[in-house]
Formats: sequence, structure tokens, C-alpha cells
Amino acid sequence: MELIYTGKTKNVYKLPNGLFLLKFKDDMTGKDGVFDPGSNEIGLTVEGAGQSGLRLTKFFFEKLKEEGIPTHYVDADPEAATMTVKPAQTFGKGLEVICRYKAVGSFYRRYGGYVEEGHPLDAFVEVTLKDDERQDPPISEDALDMLGILSKDEYSSLKALTQIIASIVRELLETKGLELYDIKFEFGRSGDEIVLIDEISGGNMRVYQHGKQVTPFELEKAMLKG
Repeated sequence: MELIYTGKTKNVYKLPNGLFLLKFKDDMTGKDGVFDPGSNEIGLTVEGAGQSGLRLTKFFFEKLKEEGIPTHYVDADPEAATMTVKPAQTFGKGLEVICRYKAVGSFYRRYGGYVEEGHPLDAFVEVTLKDDERQDPPISEDALDMLGILSKDEYSSLKALTQIIASIVRELLETKGLELYDIKFEFGRSGDEIVLIDEISGGNMRVYQHGKQVTPFELEKAMLKG
């Protein structure tokens, strides 16, 4: 097993059979010990966070499989905090795709002169570059096409897939009385197909209940209990 990438919240290993193994860490994004799914830096380390995030990821990816949504997921071992995945090529050096239902986080910081915090959004999709040095800058459809990162046809497919997946996650959360404010995905190419990669956990979404933000651990308990 060969270590090929060390990330903020997980390490990636190549397996002899051509598949890959993701090892989830207990590190969480945020600042000064406060969790923030929109942050580009590790703000805290909490024992069991990796296993908790993987349990949710396993739950959501298996629900997507039932819906016929293309992903890189093969299987997962939450006790070992590992997930086996199929190979997929990232777009450029990596993209993050956000689907927003509420004006919060970086969206509100950028556009607060035009919208109140928490204002409803209609599954608004935006793409950012994975580039910590430049603070993950948003990038337009035209720029993605001109820079050779993503064609306009691929962008249309990516946007539609993002909204479909976000809607599935949102509906699953609603069954537990939870409200999705925004969620961040990553995608890649597997052959000619665009597939969801990485994870779906409390670490990459903002979820609220009764006006209070739900922590990743609280989200896992709410979704998986019973």
C-alpha cells in the first residue's frame, strides 16, 4: 500500500489491485478550536472525528448508490476509518462545488450588501478552485472552459448532478428534522463519466435545527440513531 497524498482531513493510499484507500483523520477544519466547514485550515483535532465522518459518508454514499448516482465509493470500514474507492481524475488541481440553500458563510461575506444573512437561495451552485494559497477563489463557467479545466457541457452536467445530490441529502436530513443550509462536494472523471468523490459528512455541510447549527458529531447521531 503506497501513500500518494496527505490531505488536511484524510490520507490517500494506492492499493495493489488499482483501487485507492482513504484514511480519515480526526482533524477538522476551522479556526482557533472552532469548527467551520468553509475553512481552509485545520482548527481542531477531536478523537473519533474520522470514524464519525466516515459513518455518515458511508450512509450517504450507499443512499446515492440506491438512487443510481455515479460515485467513486466501493466500501468502507468505519472502525478502521478507511474507505475503498475507485480511481478518478480531478478537474485541474481540484474543484469544490457548493450548493447553497441559505445565504451564509462566504456567500454572505461577499454579497452581504445585497442580501440578509440566512436569506433563502434556490439551490445556488458555485465552483471554487482548491487553492489554499489563494483562499479557494470562486471561478465562473467561462473561466473553467477557457482554462481547460471543465468544458461547458461538463459544467452543465456537474451543476445538475450537484443539485440532484444536494436534494437527496437535504431530503434525508429533513426526515430527522434537520435543515441543510449549504453543502460542499468534490467531483472527478472516471473514464467519460463525472462521479462524486471524497466524502459527504458533517465536515462539508452546514446543518441547522431550531435555528442552531448542528455539529458533525450531533449530525451523525441524529442521522444514524435507531
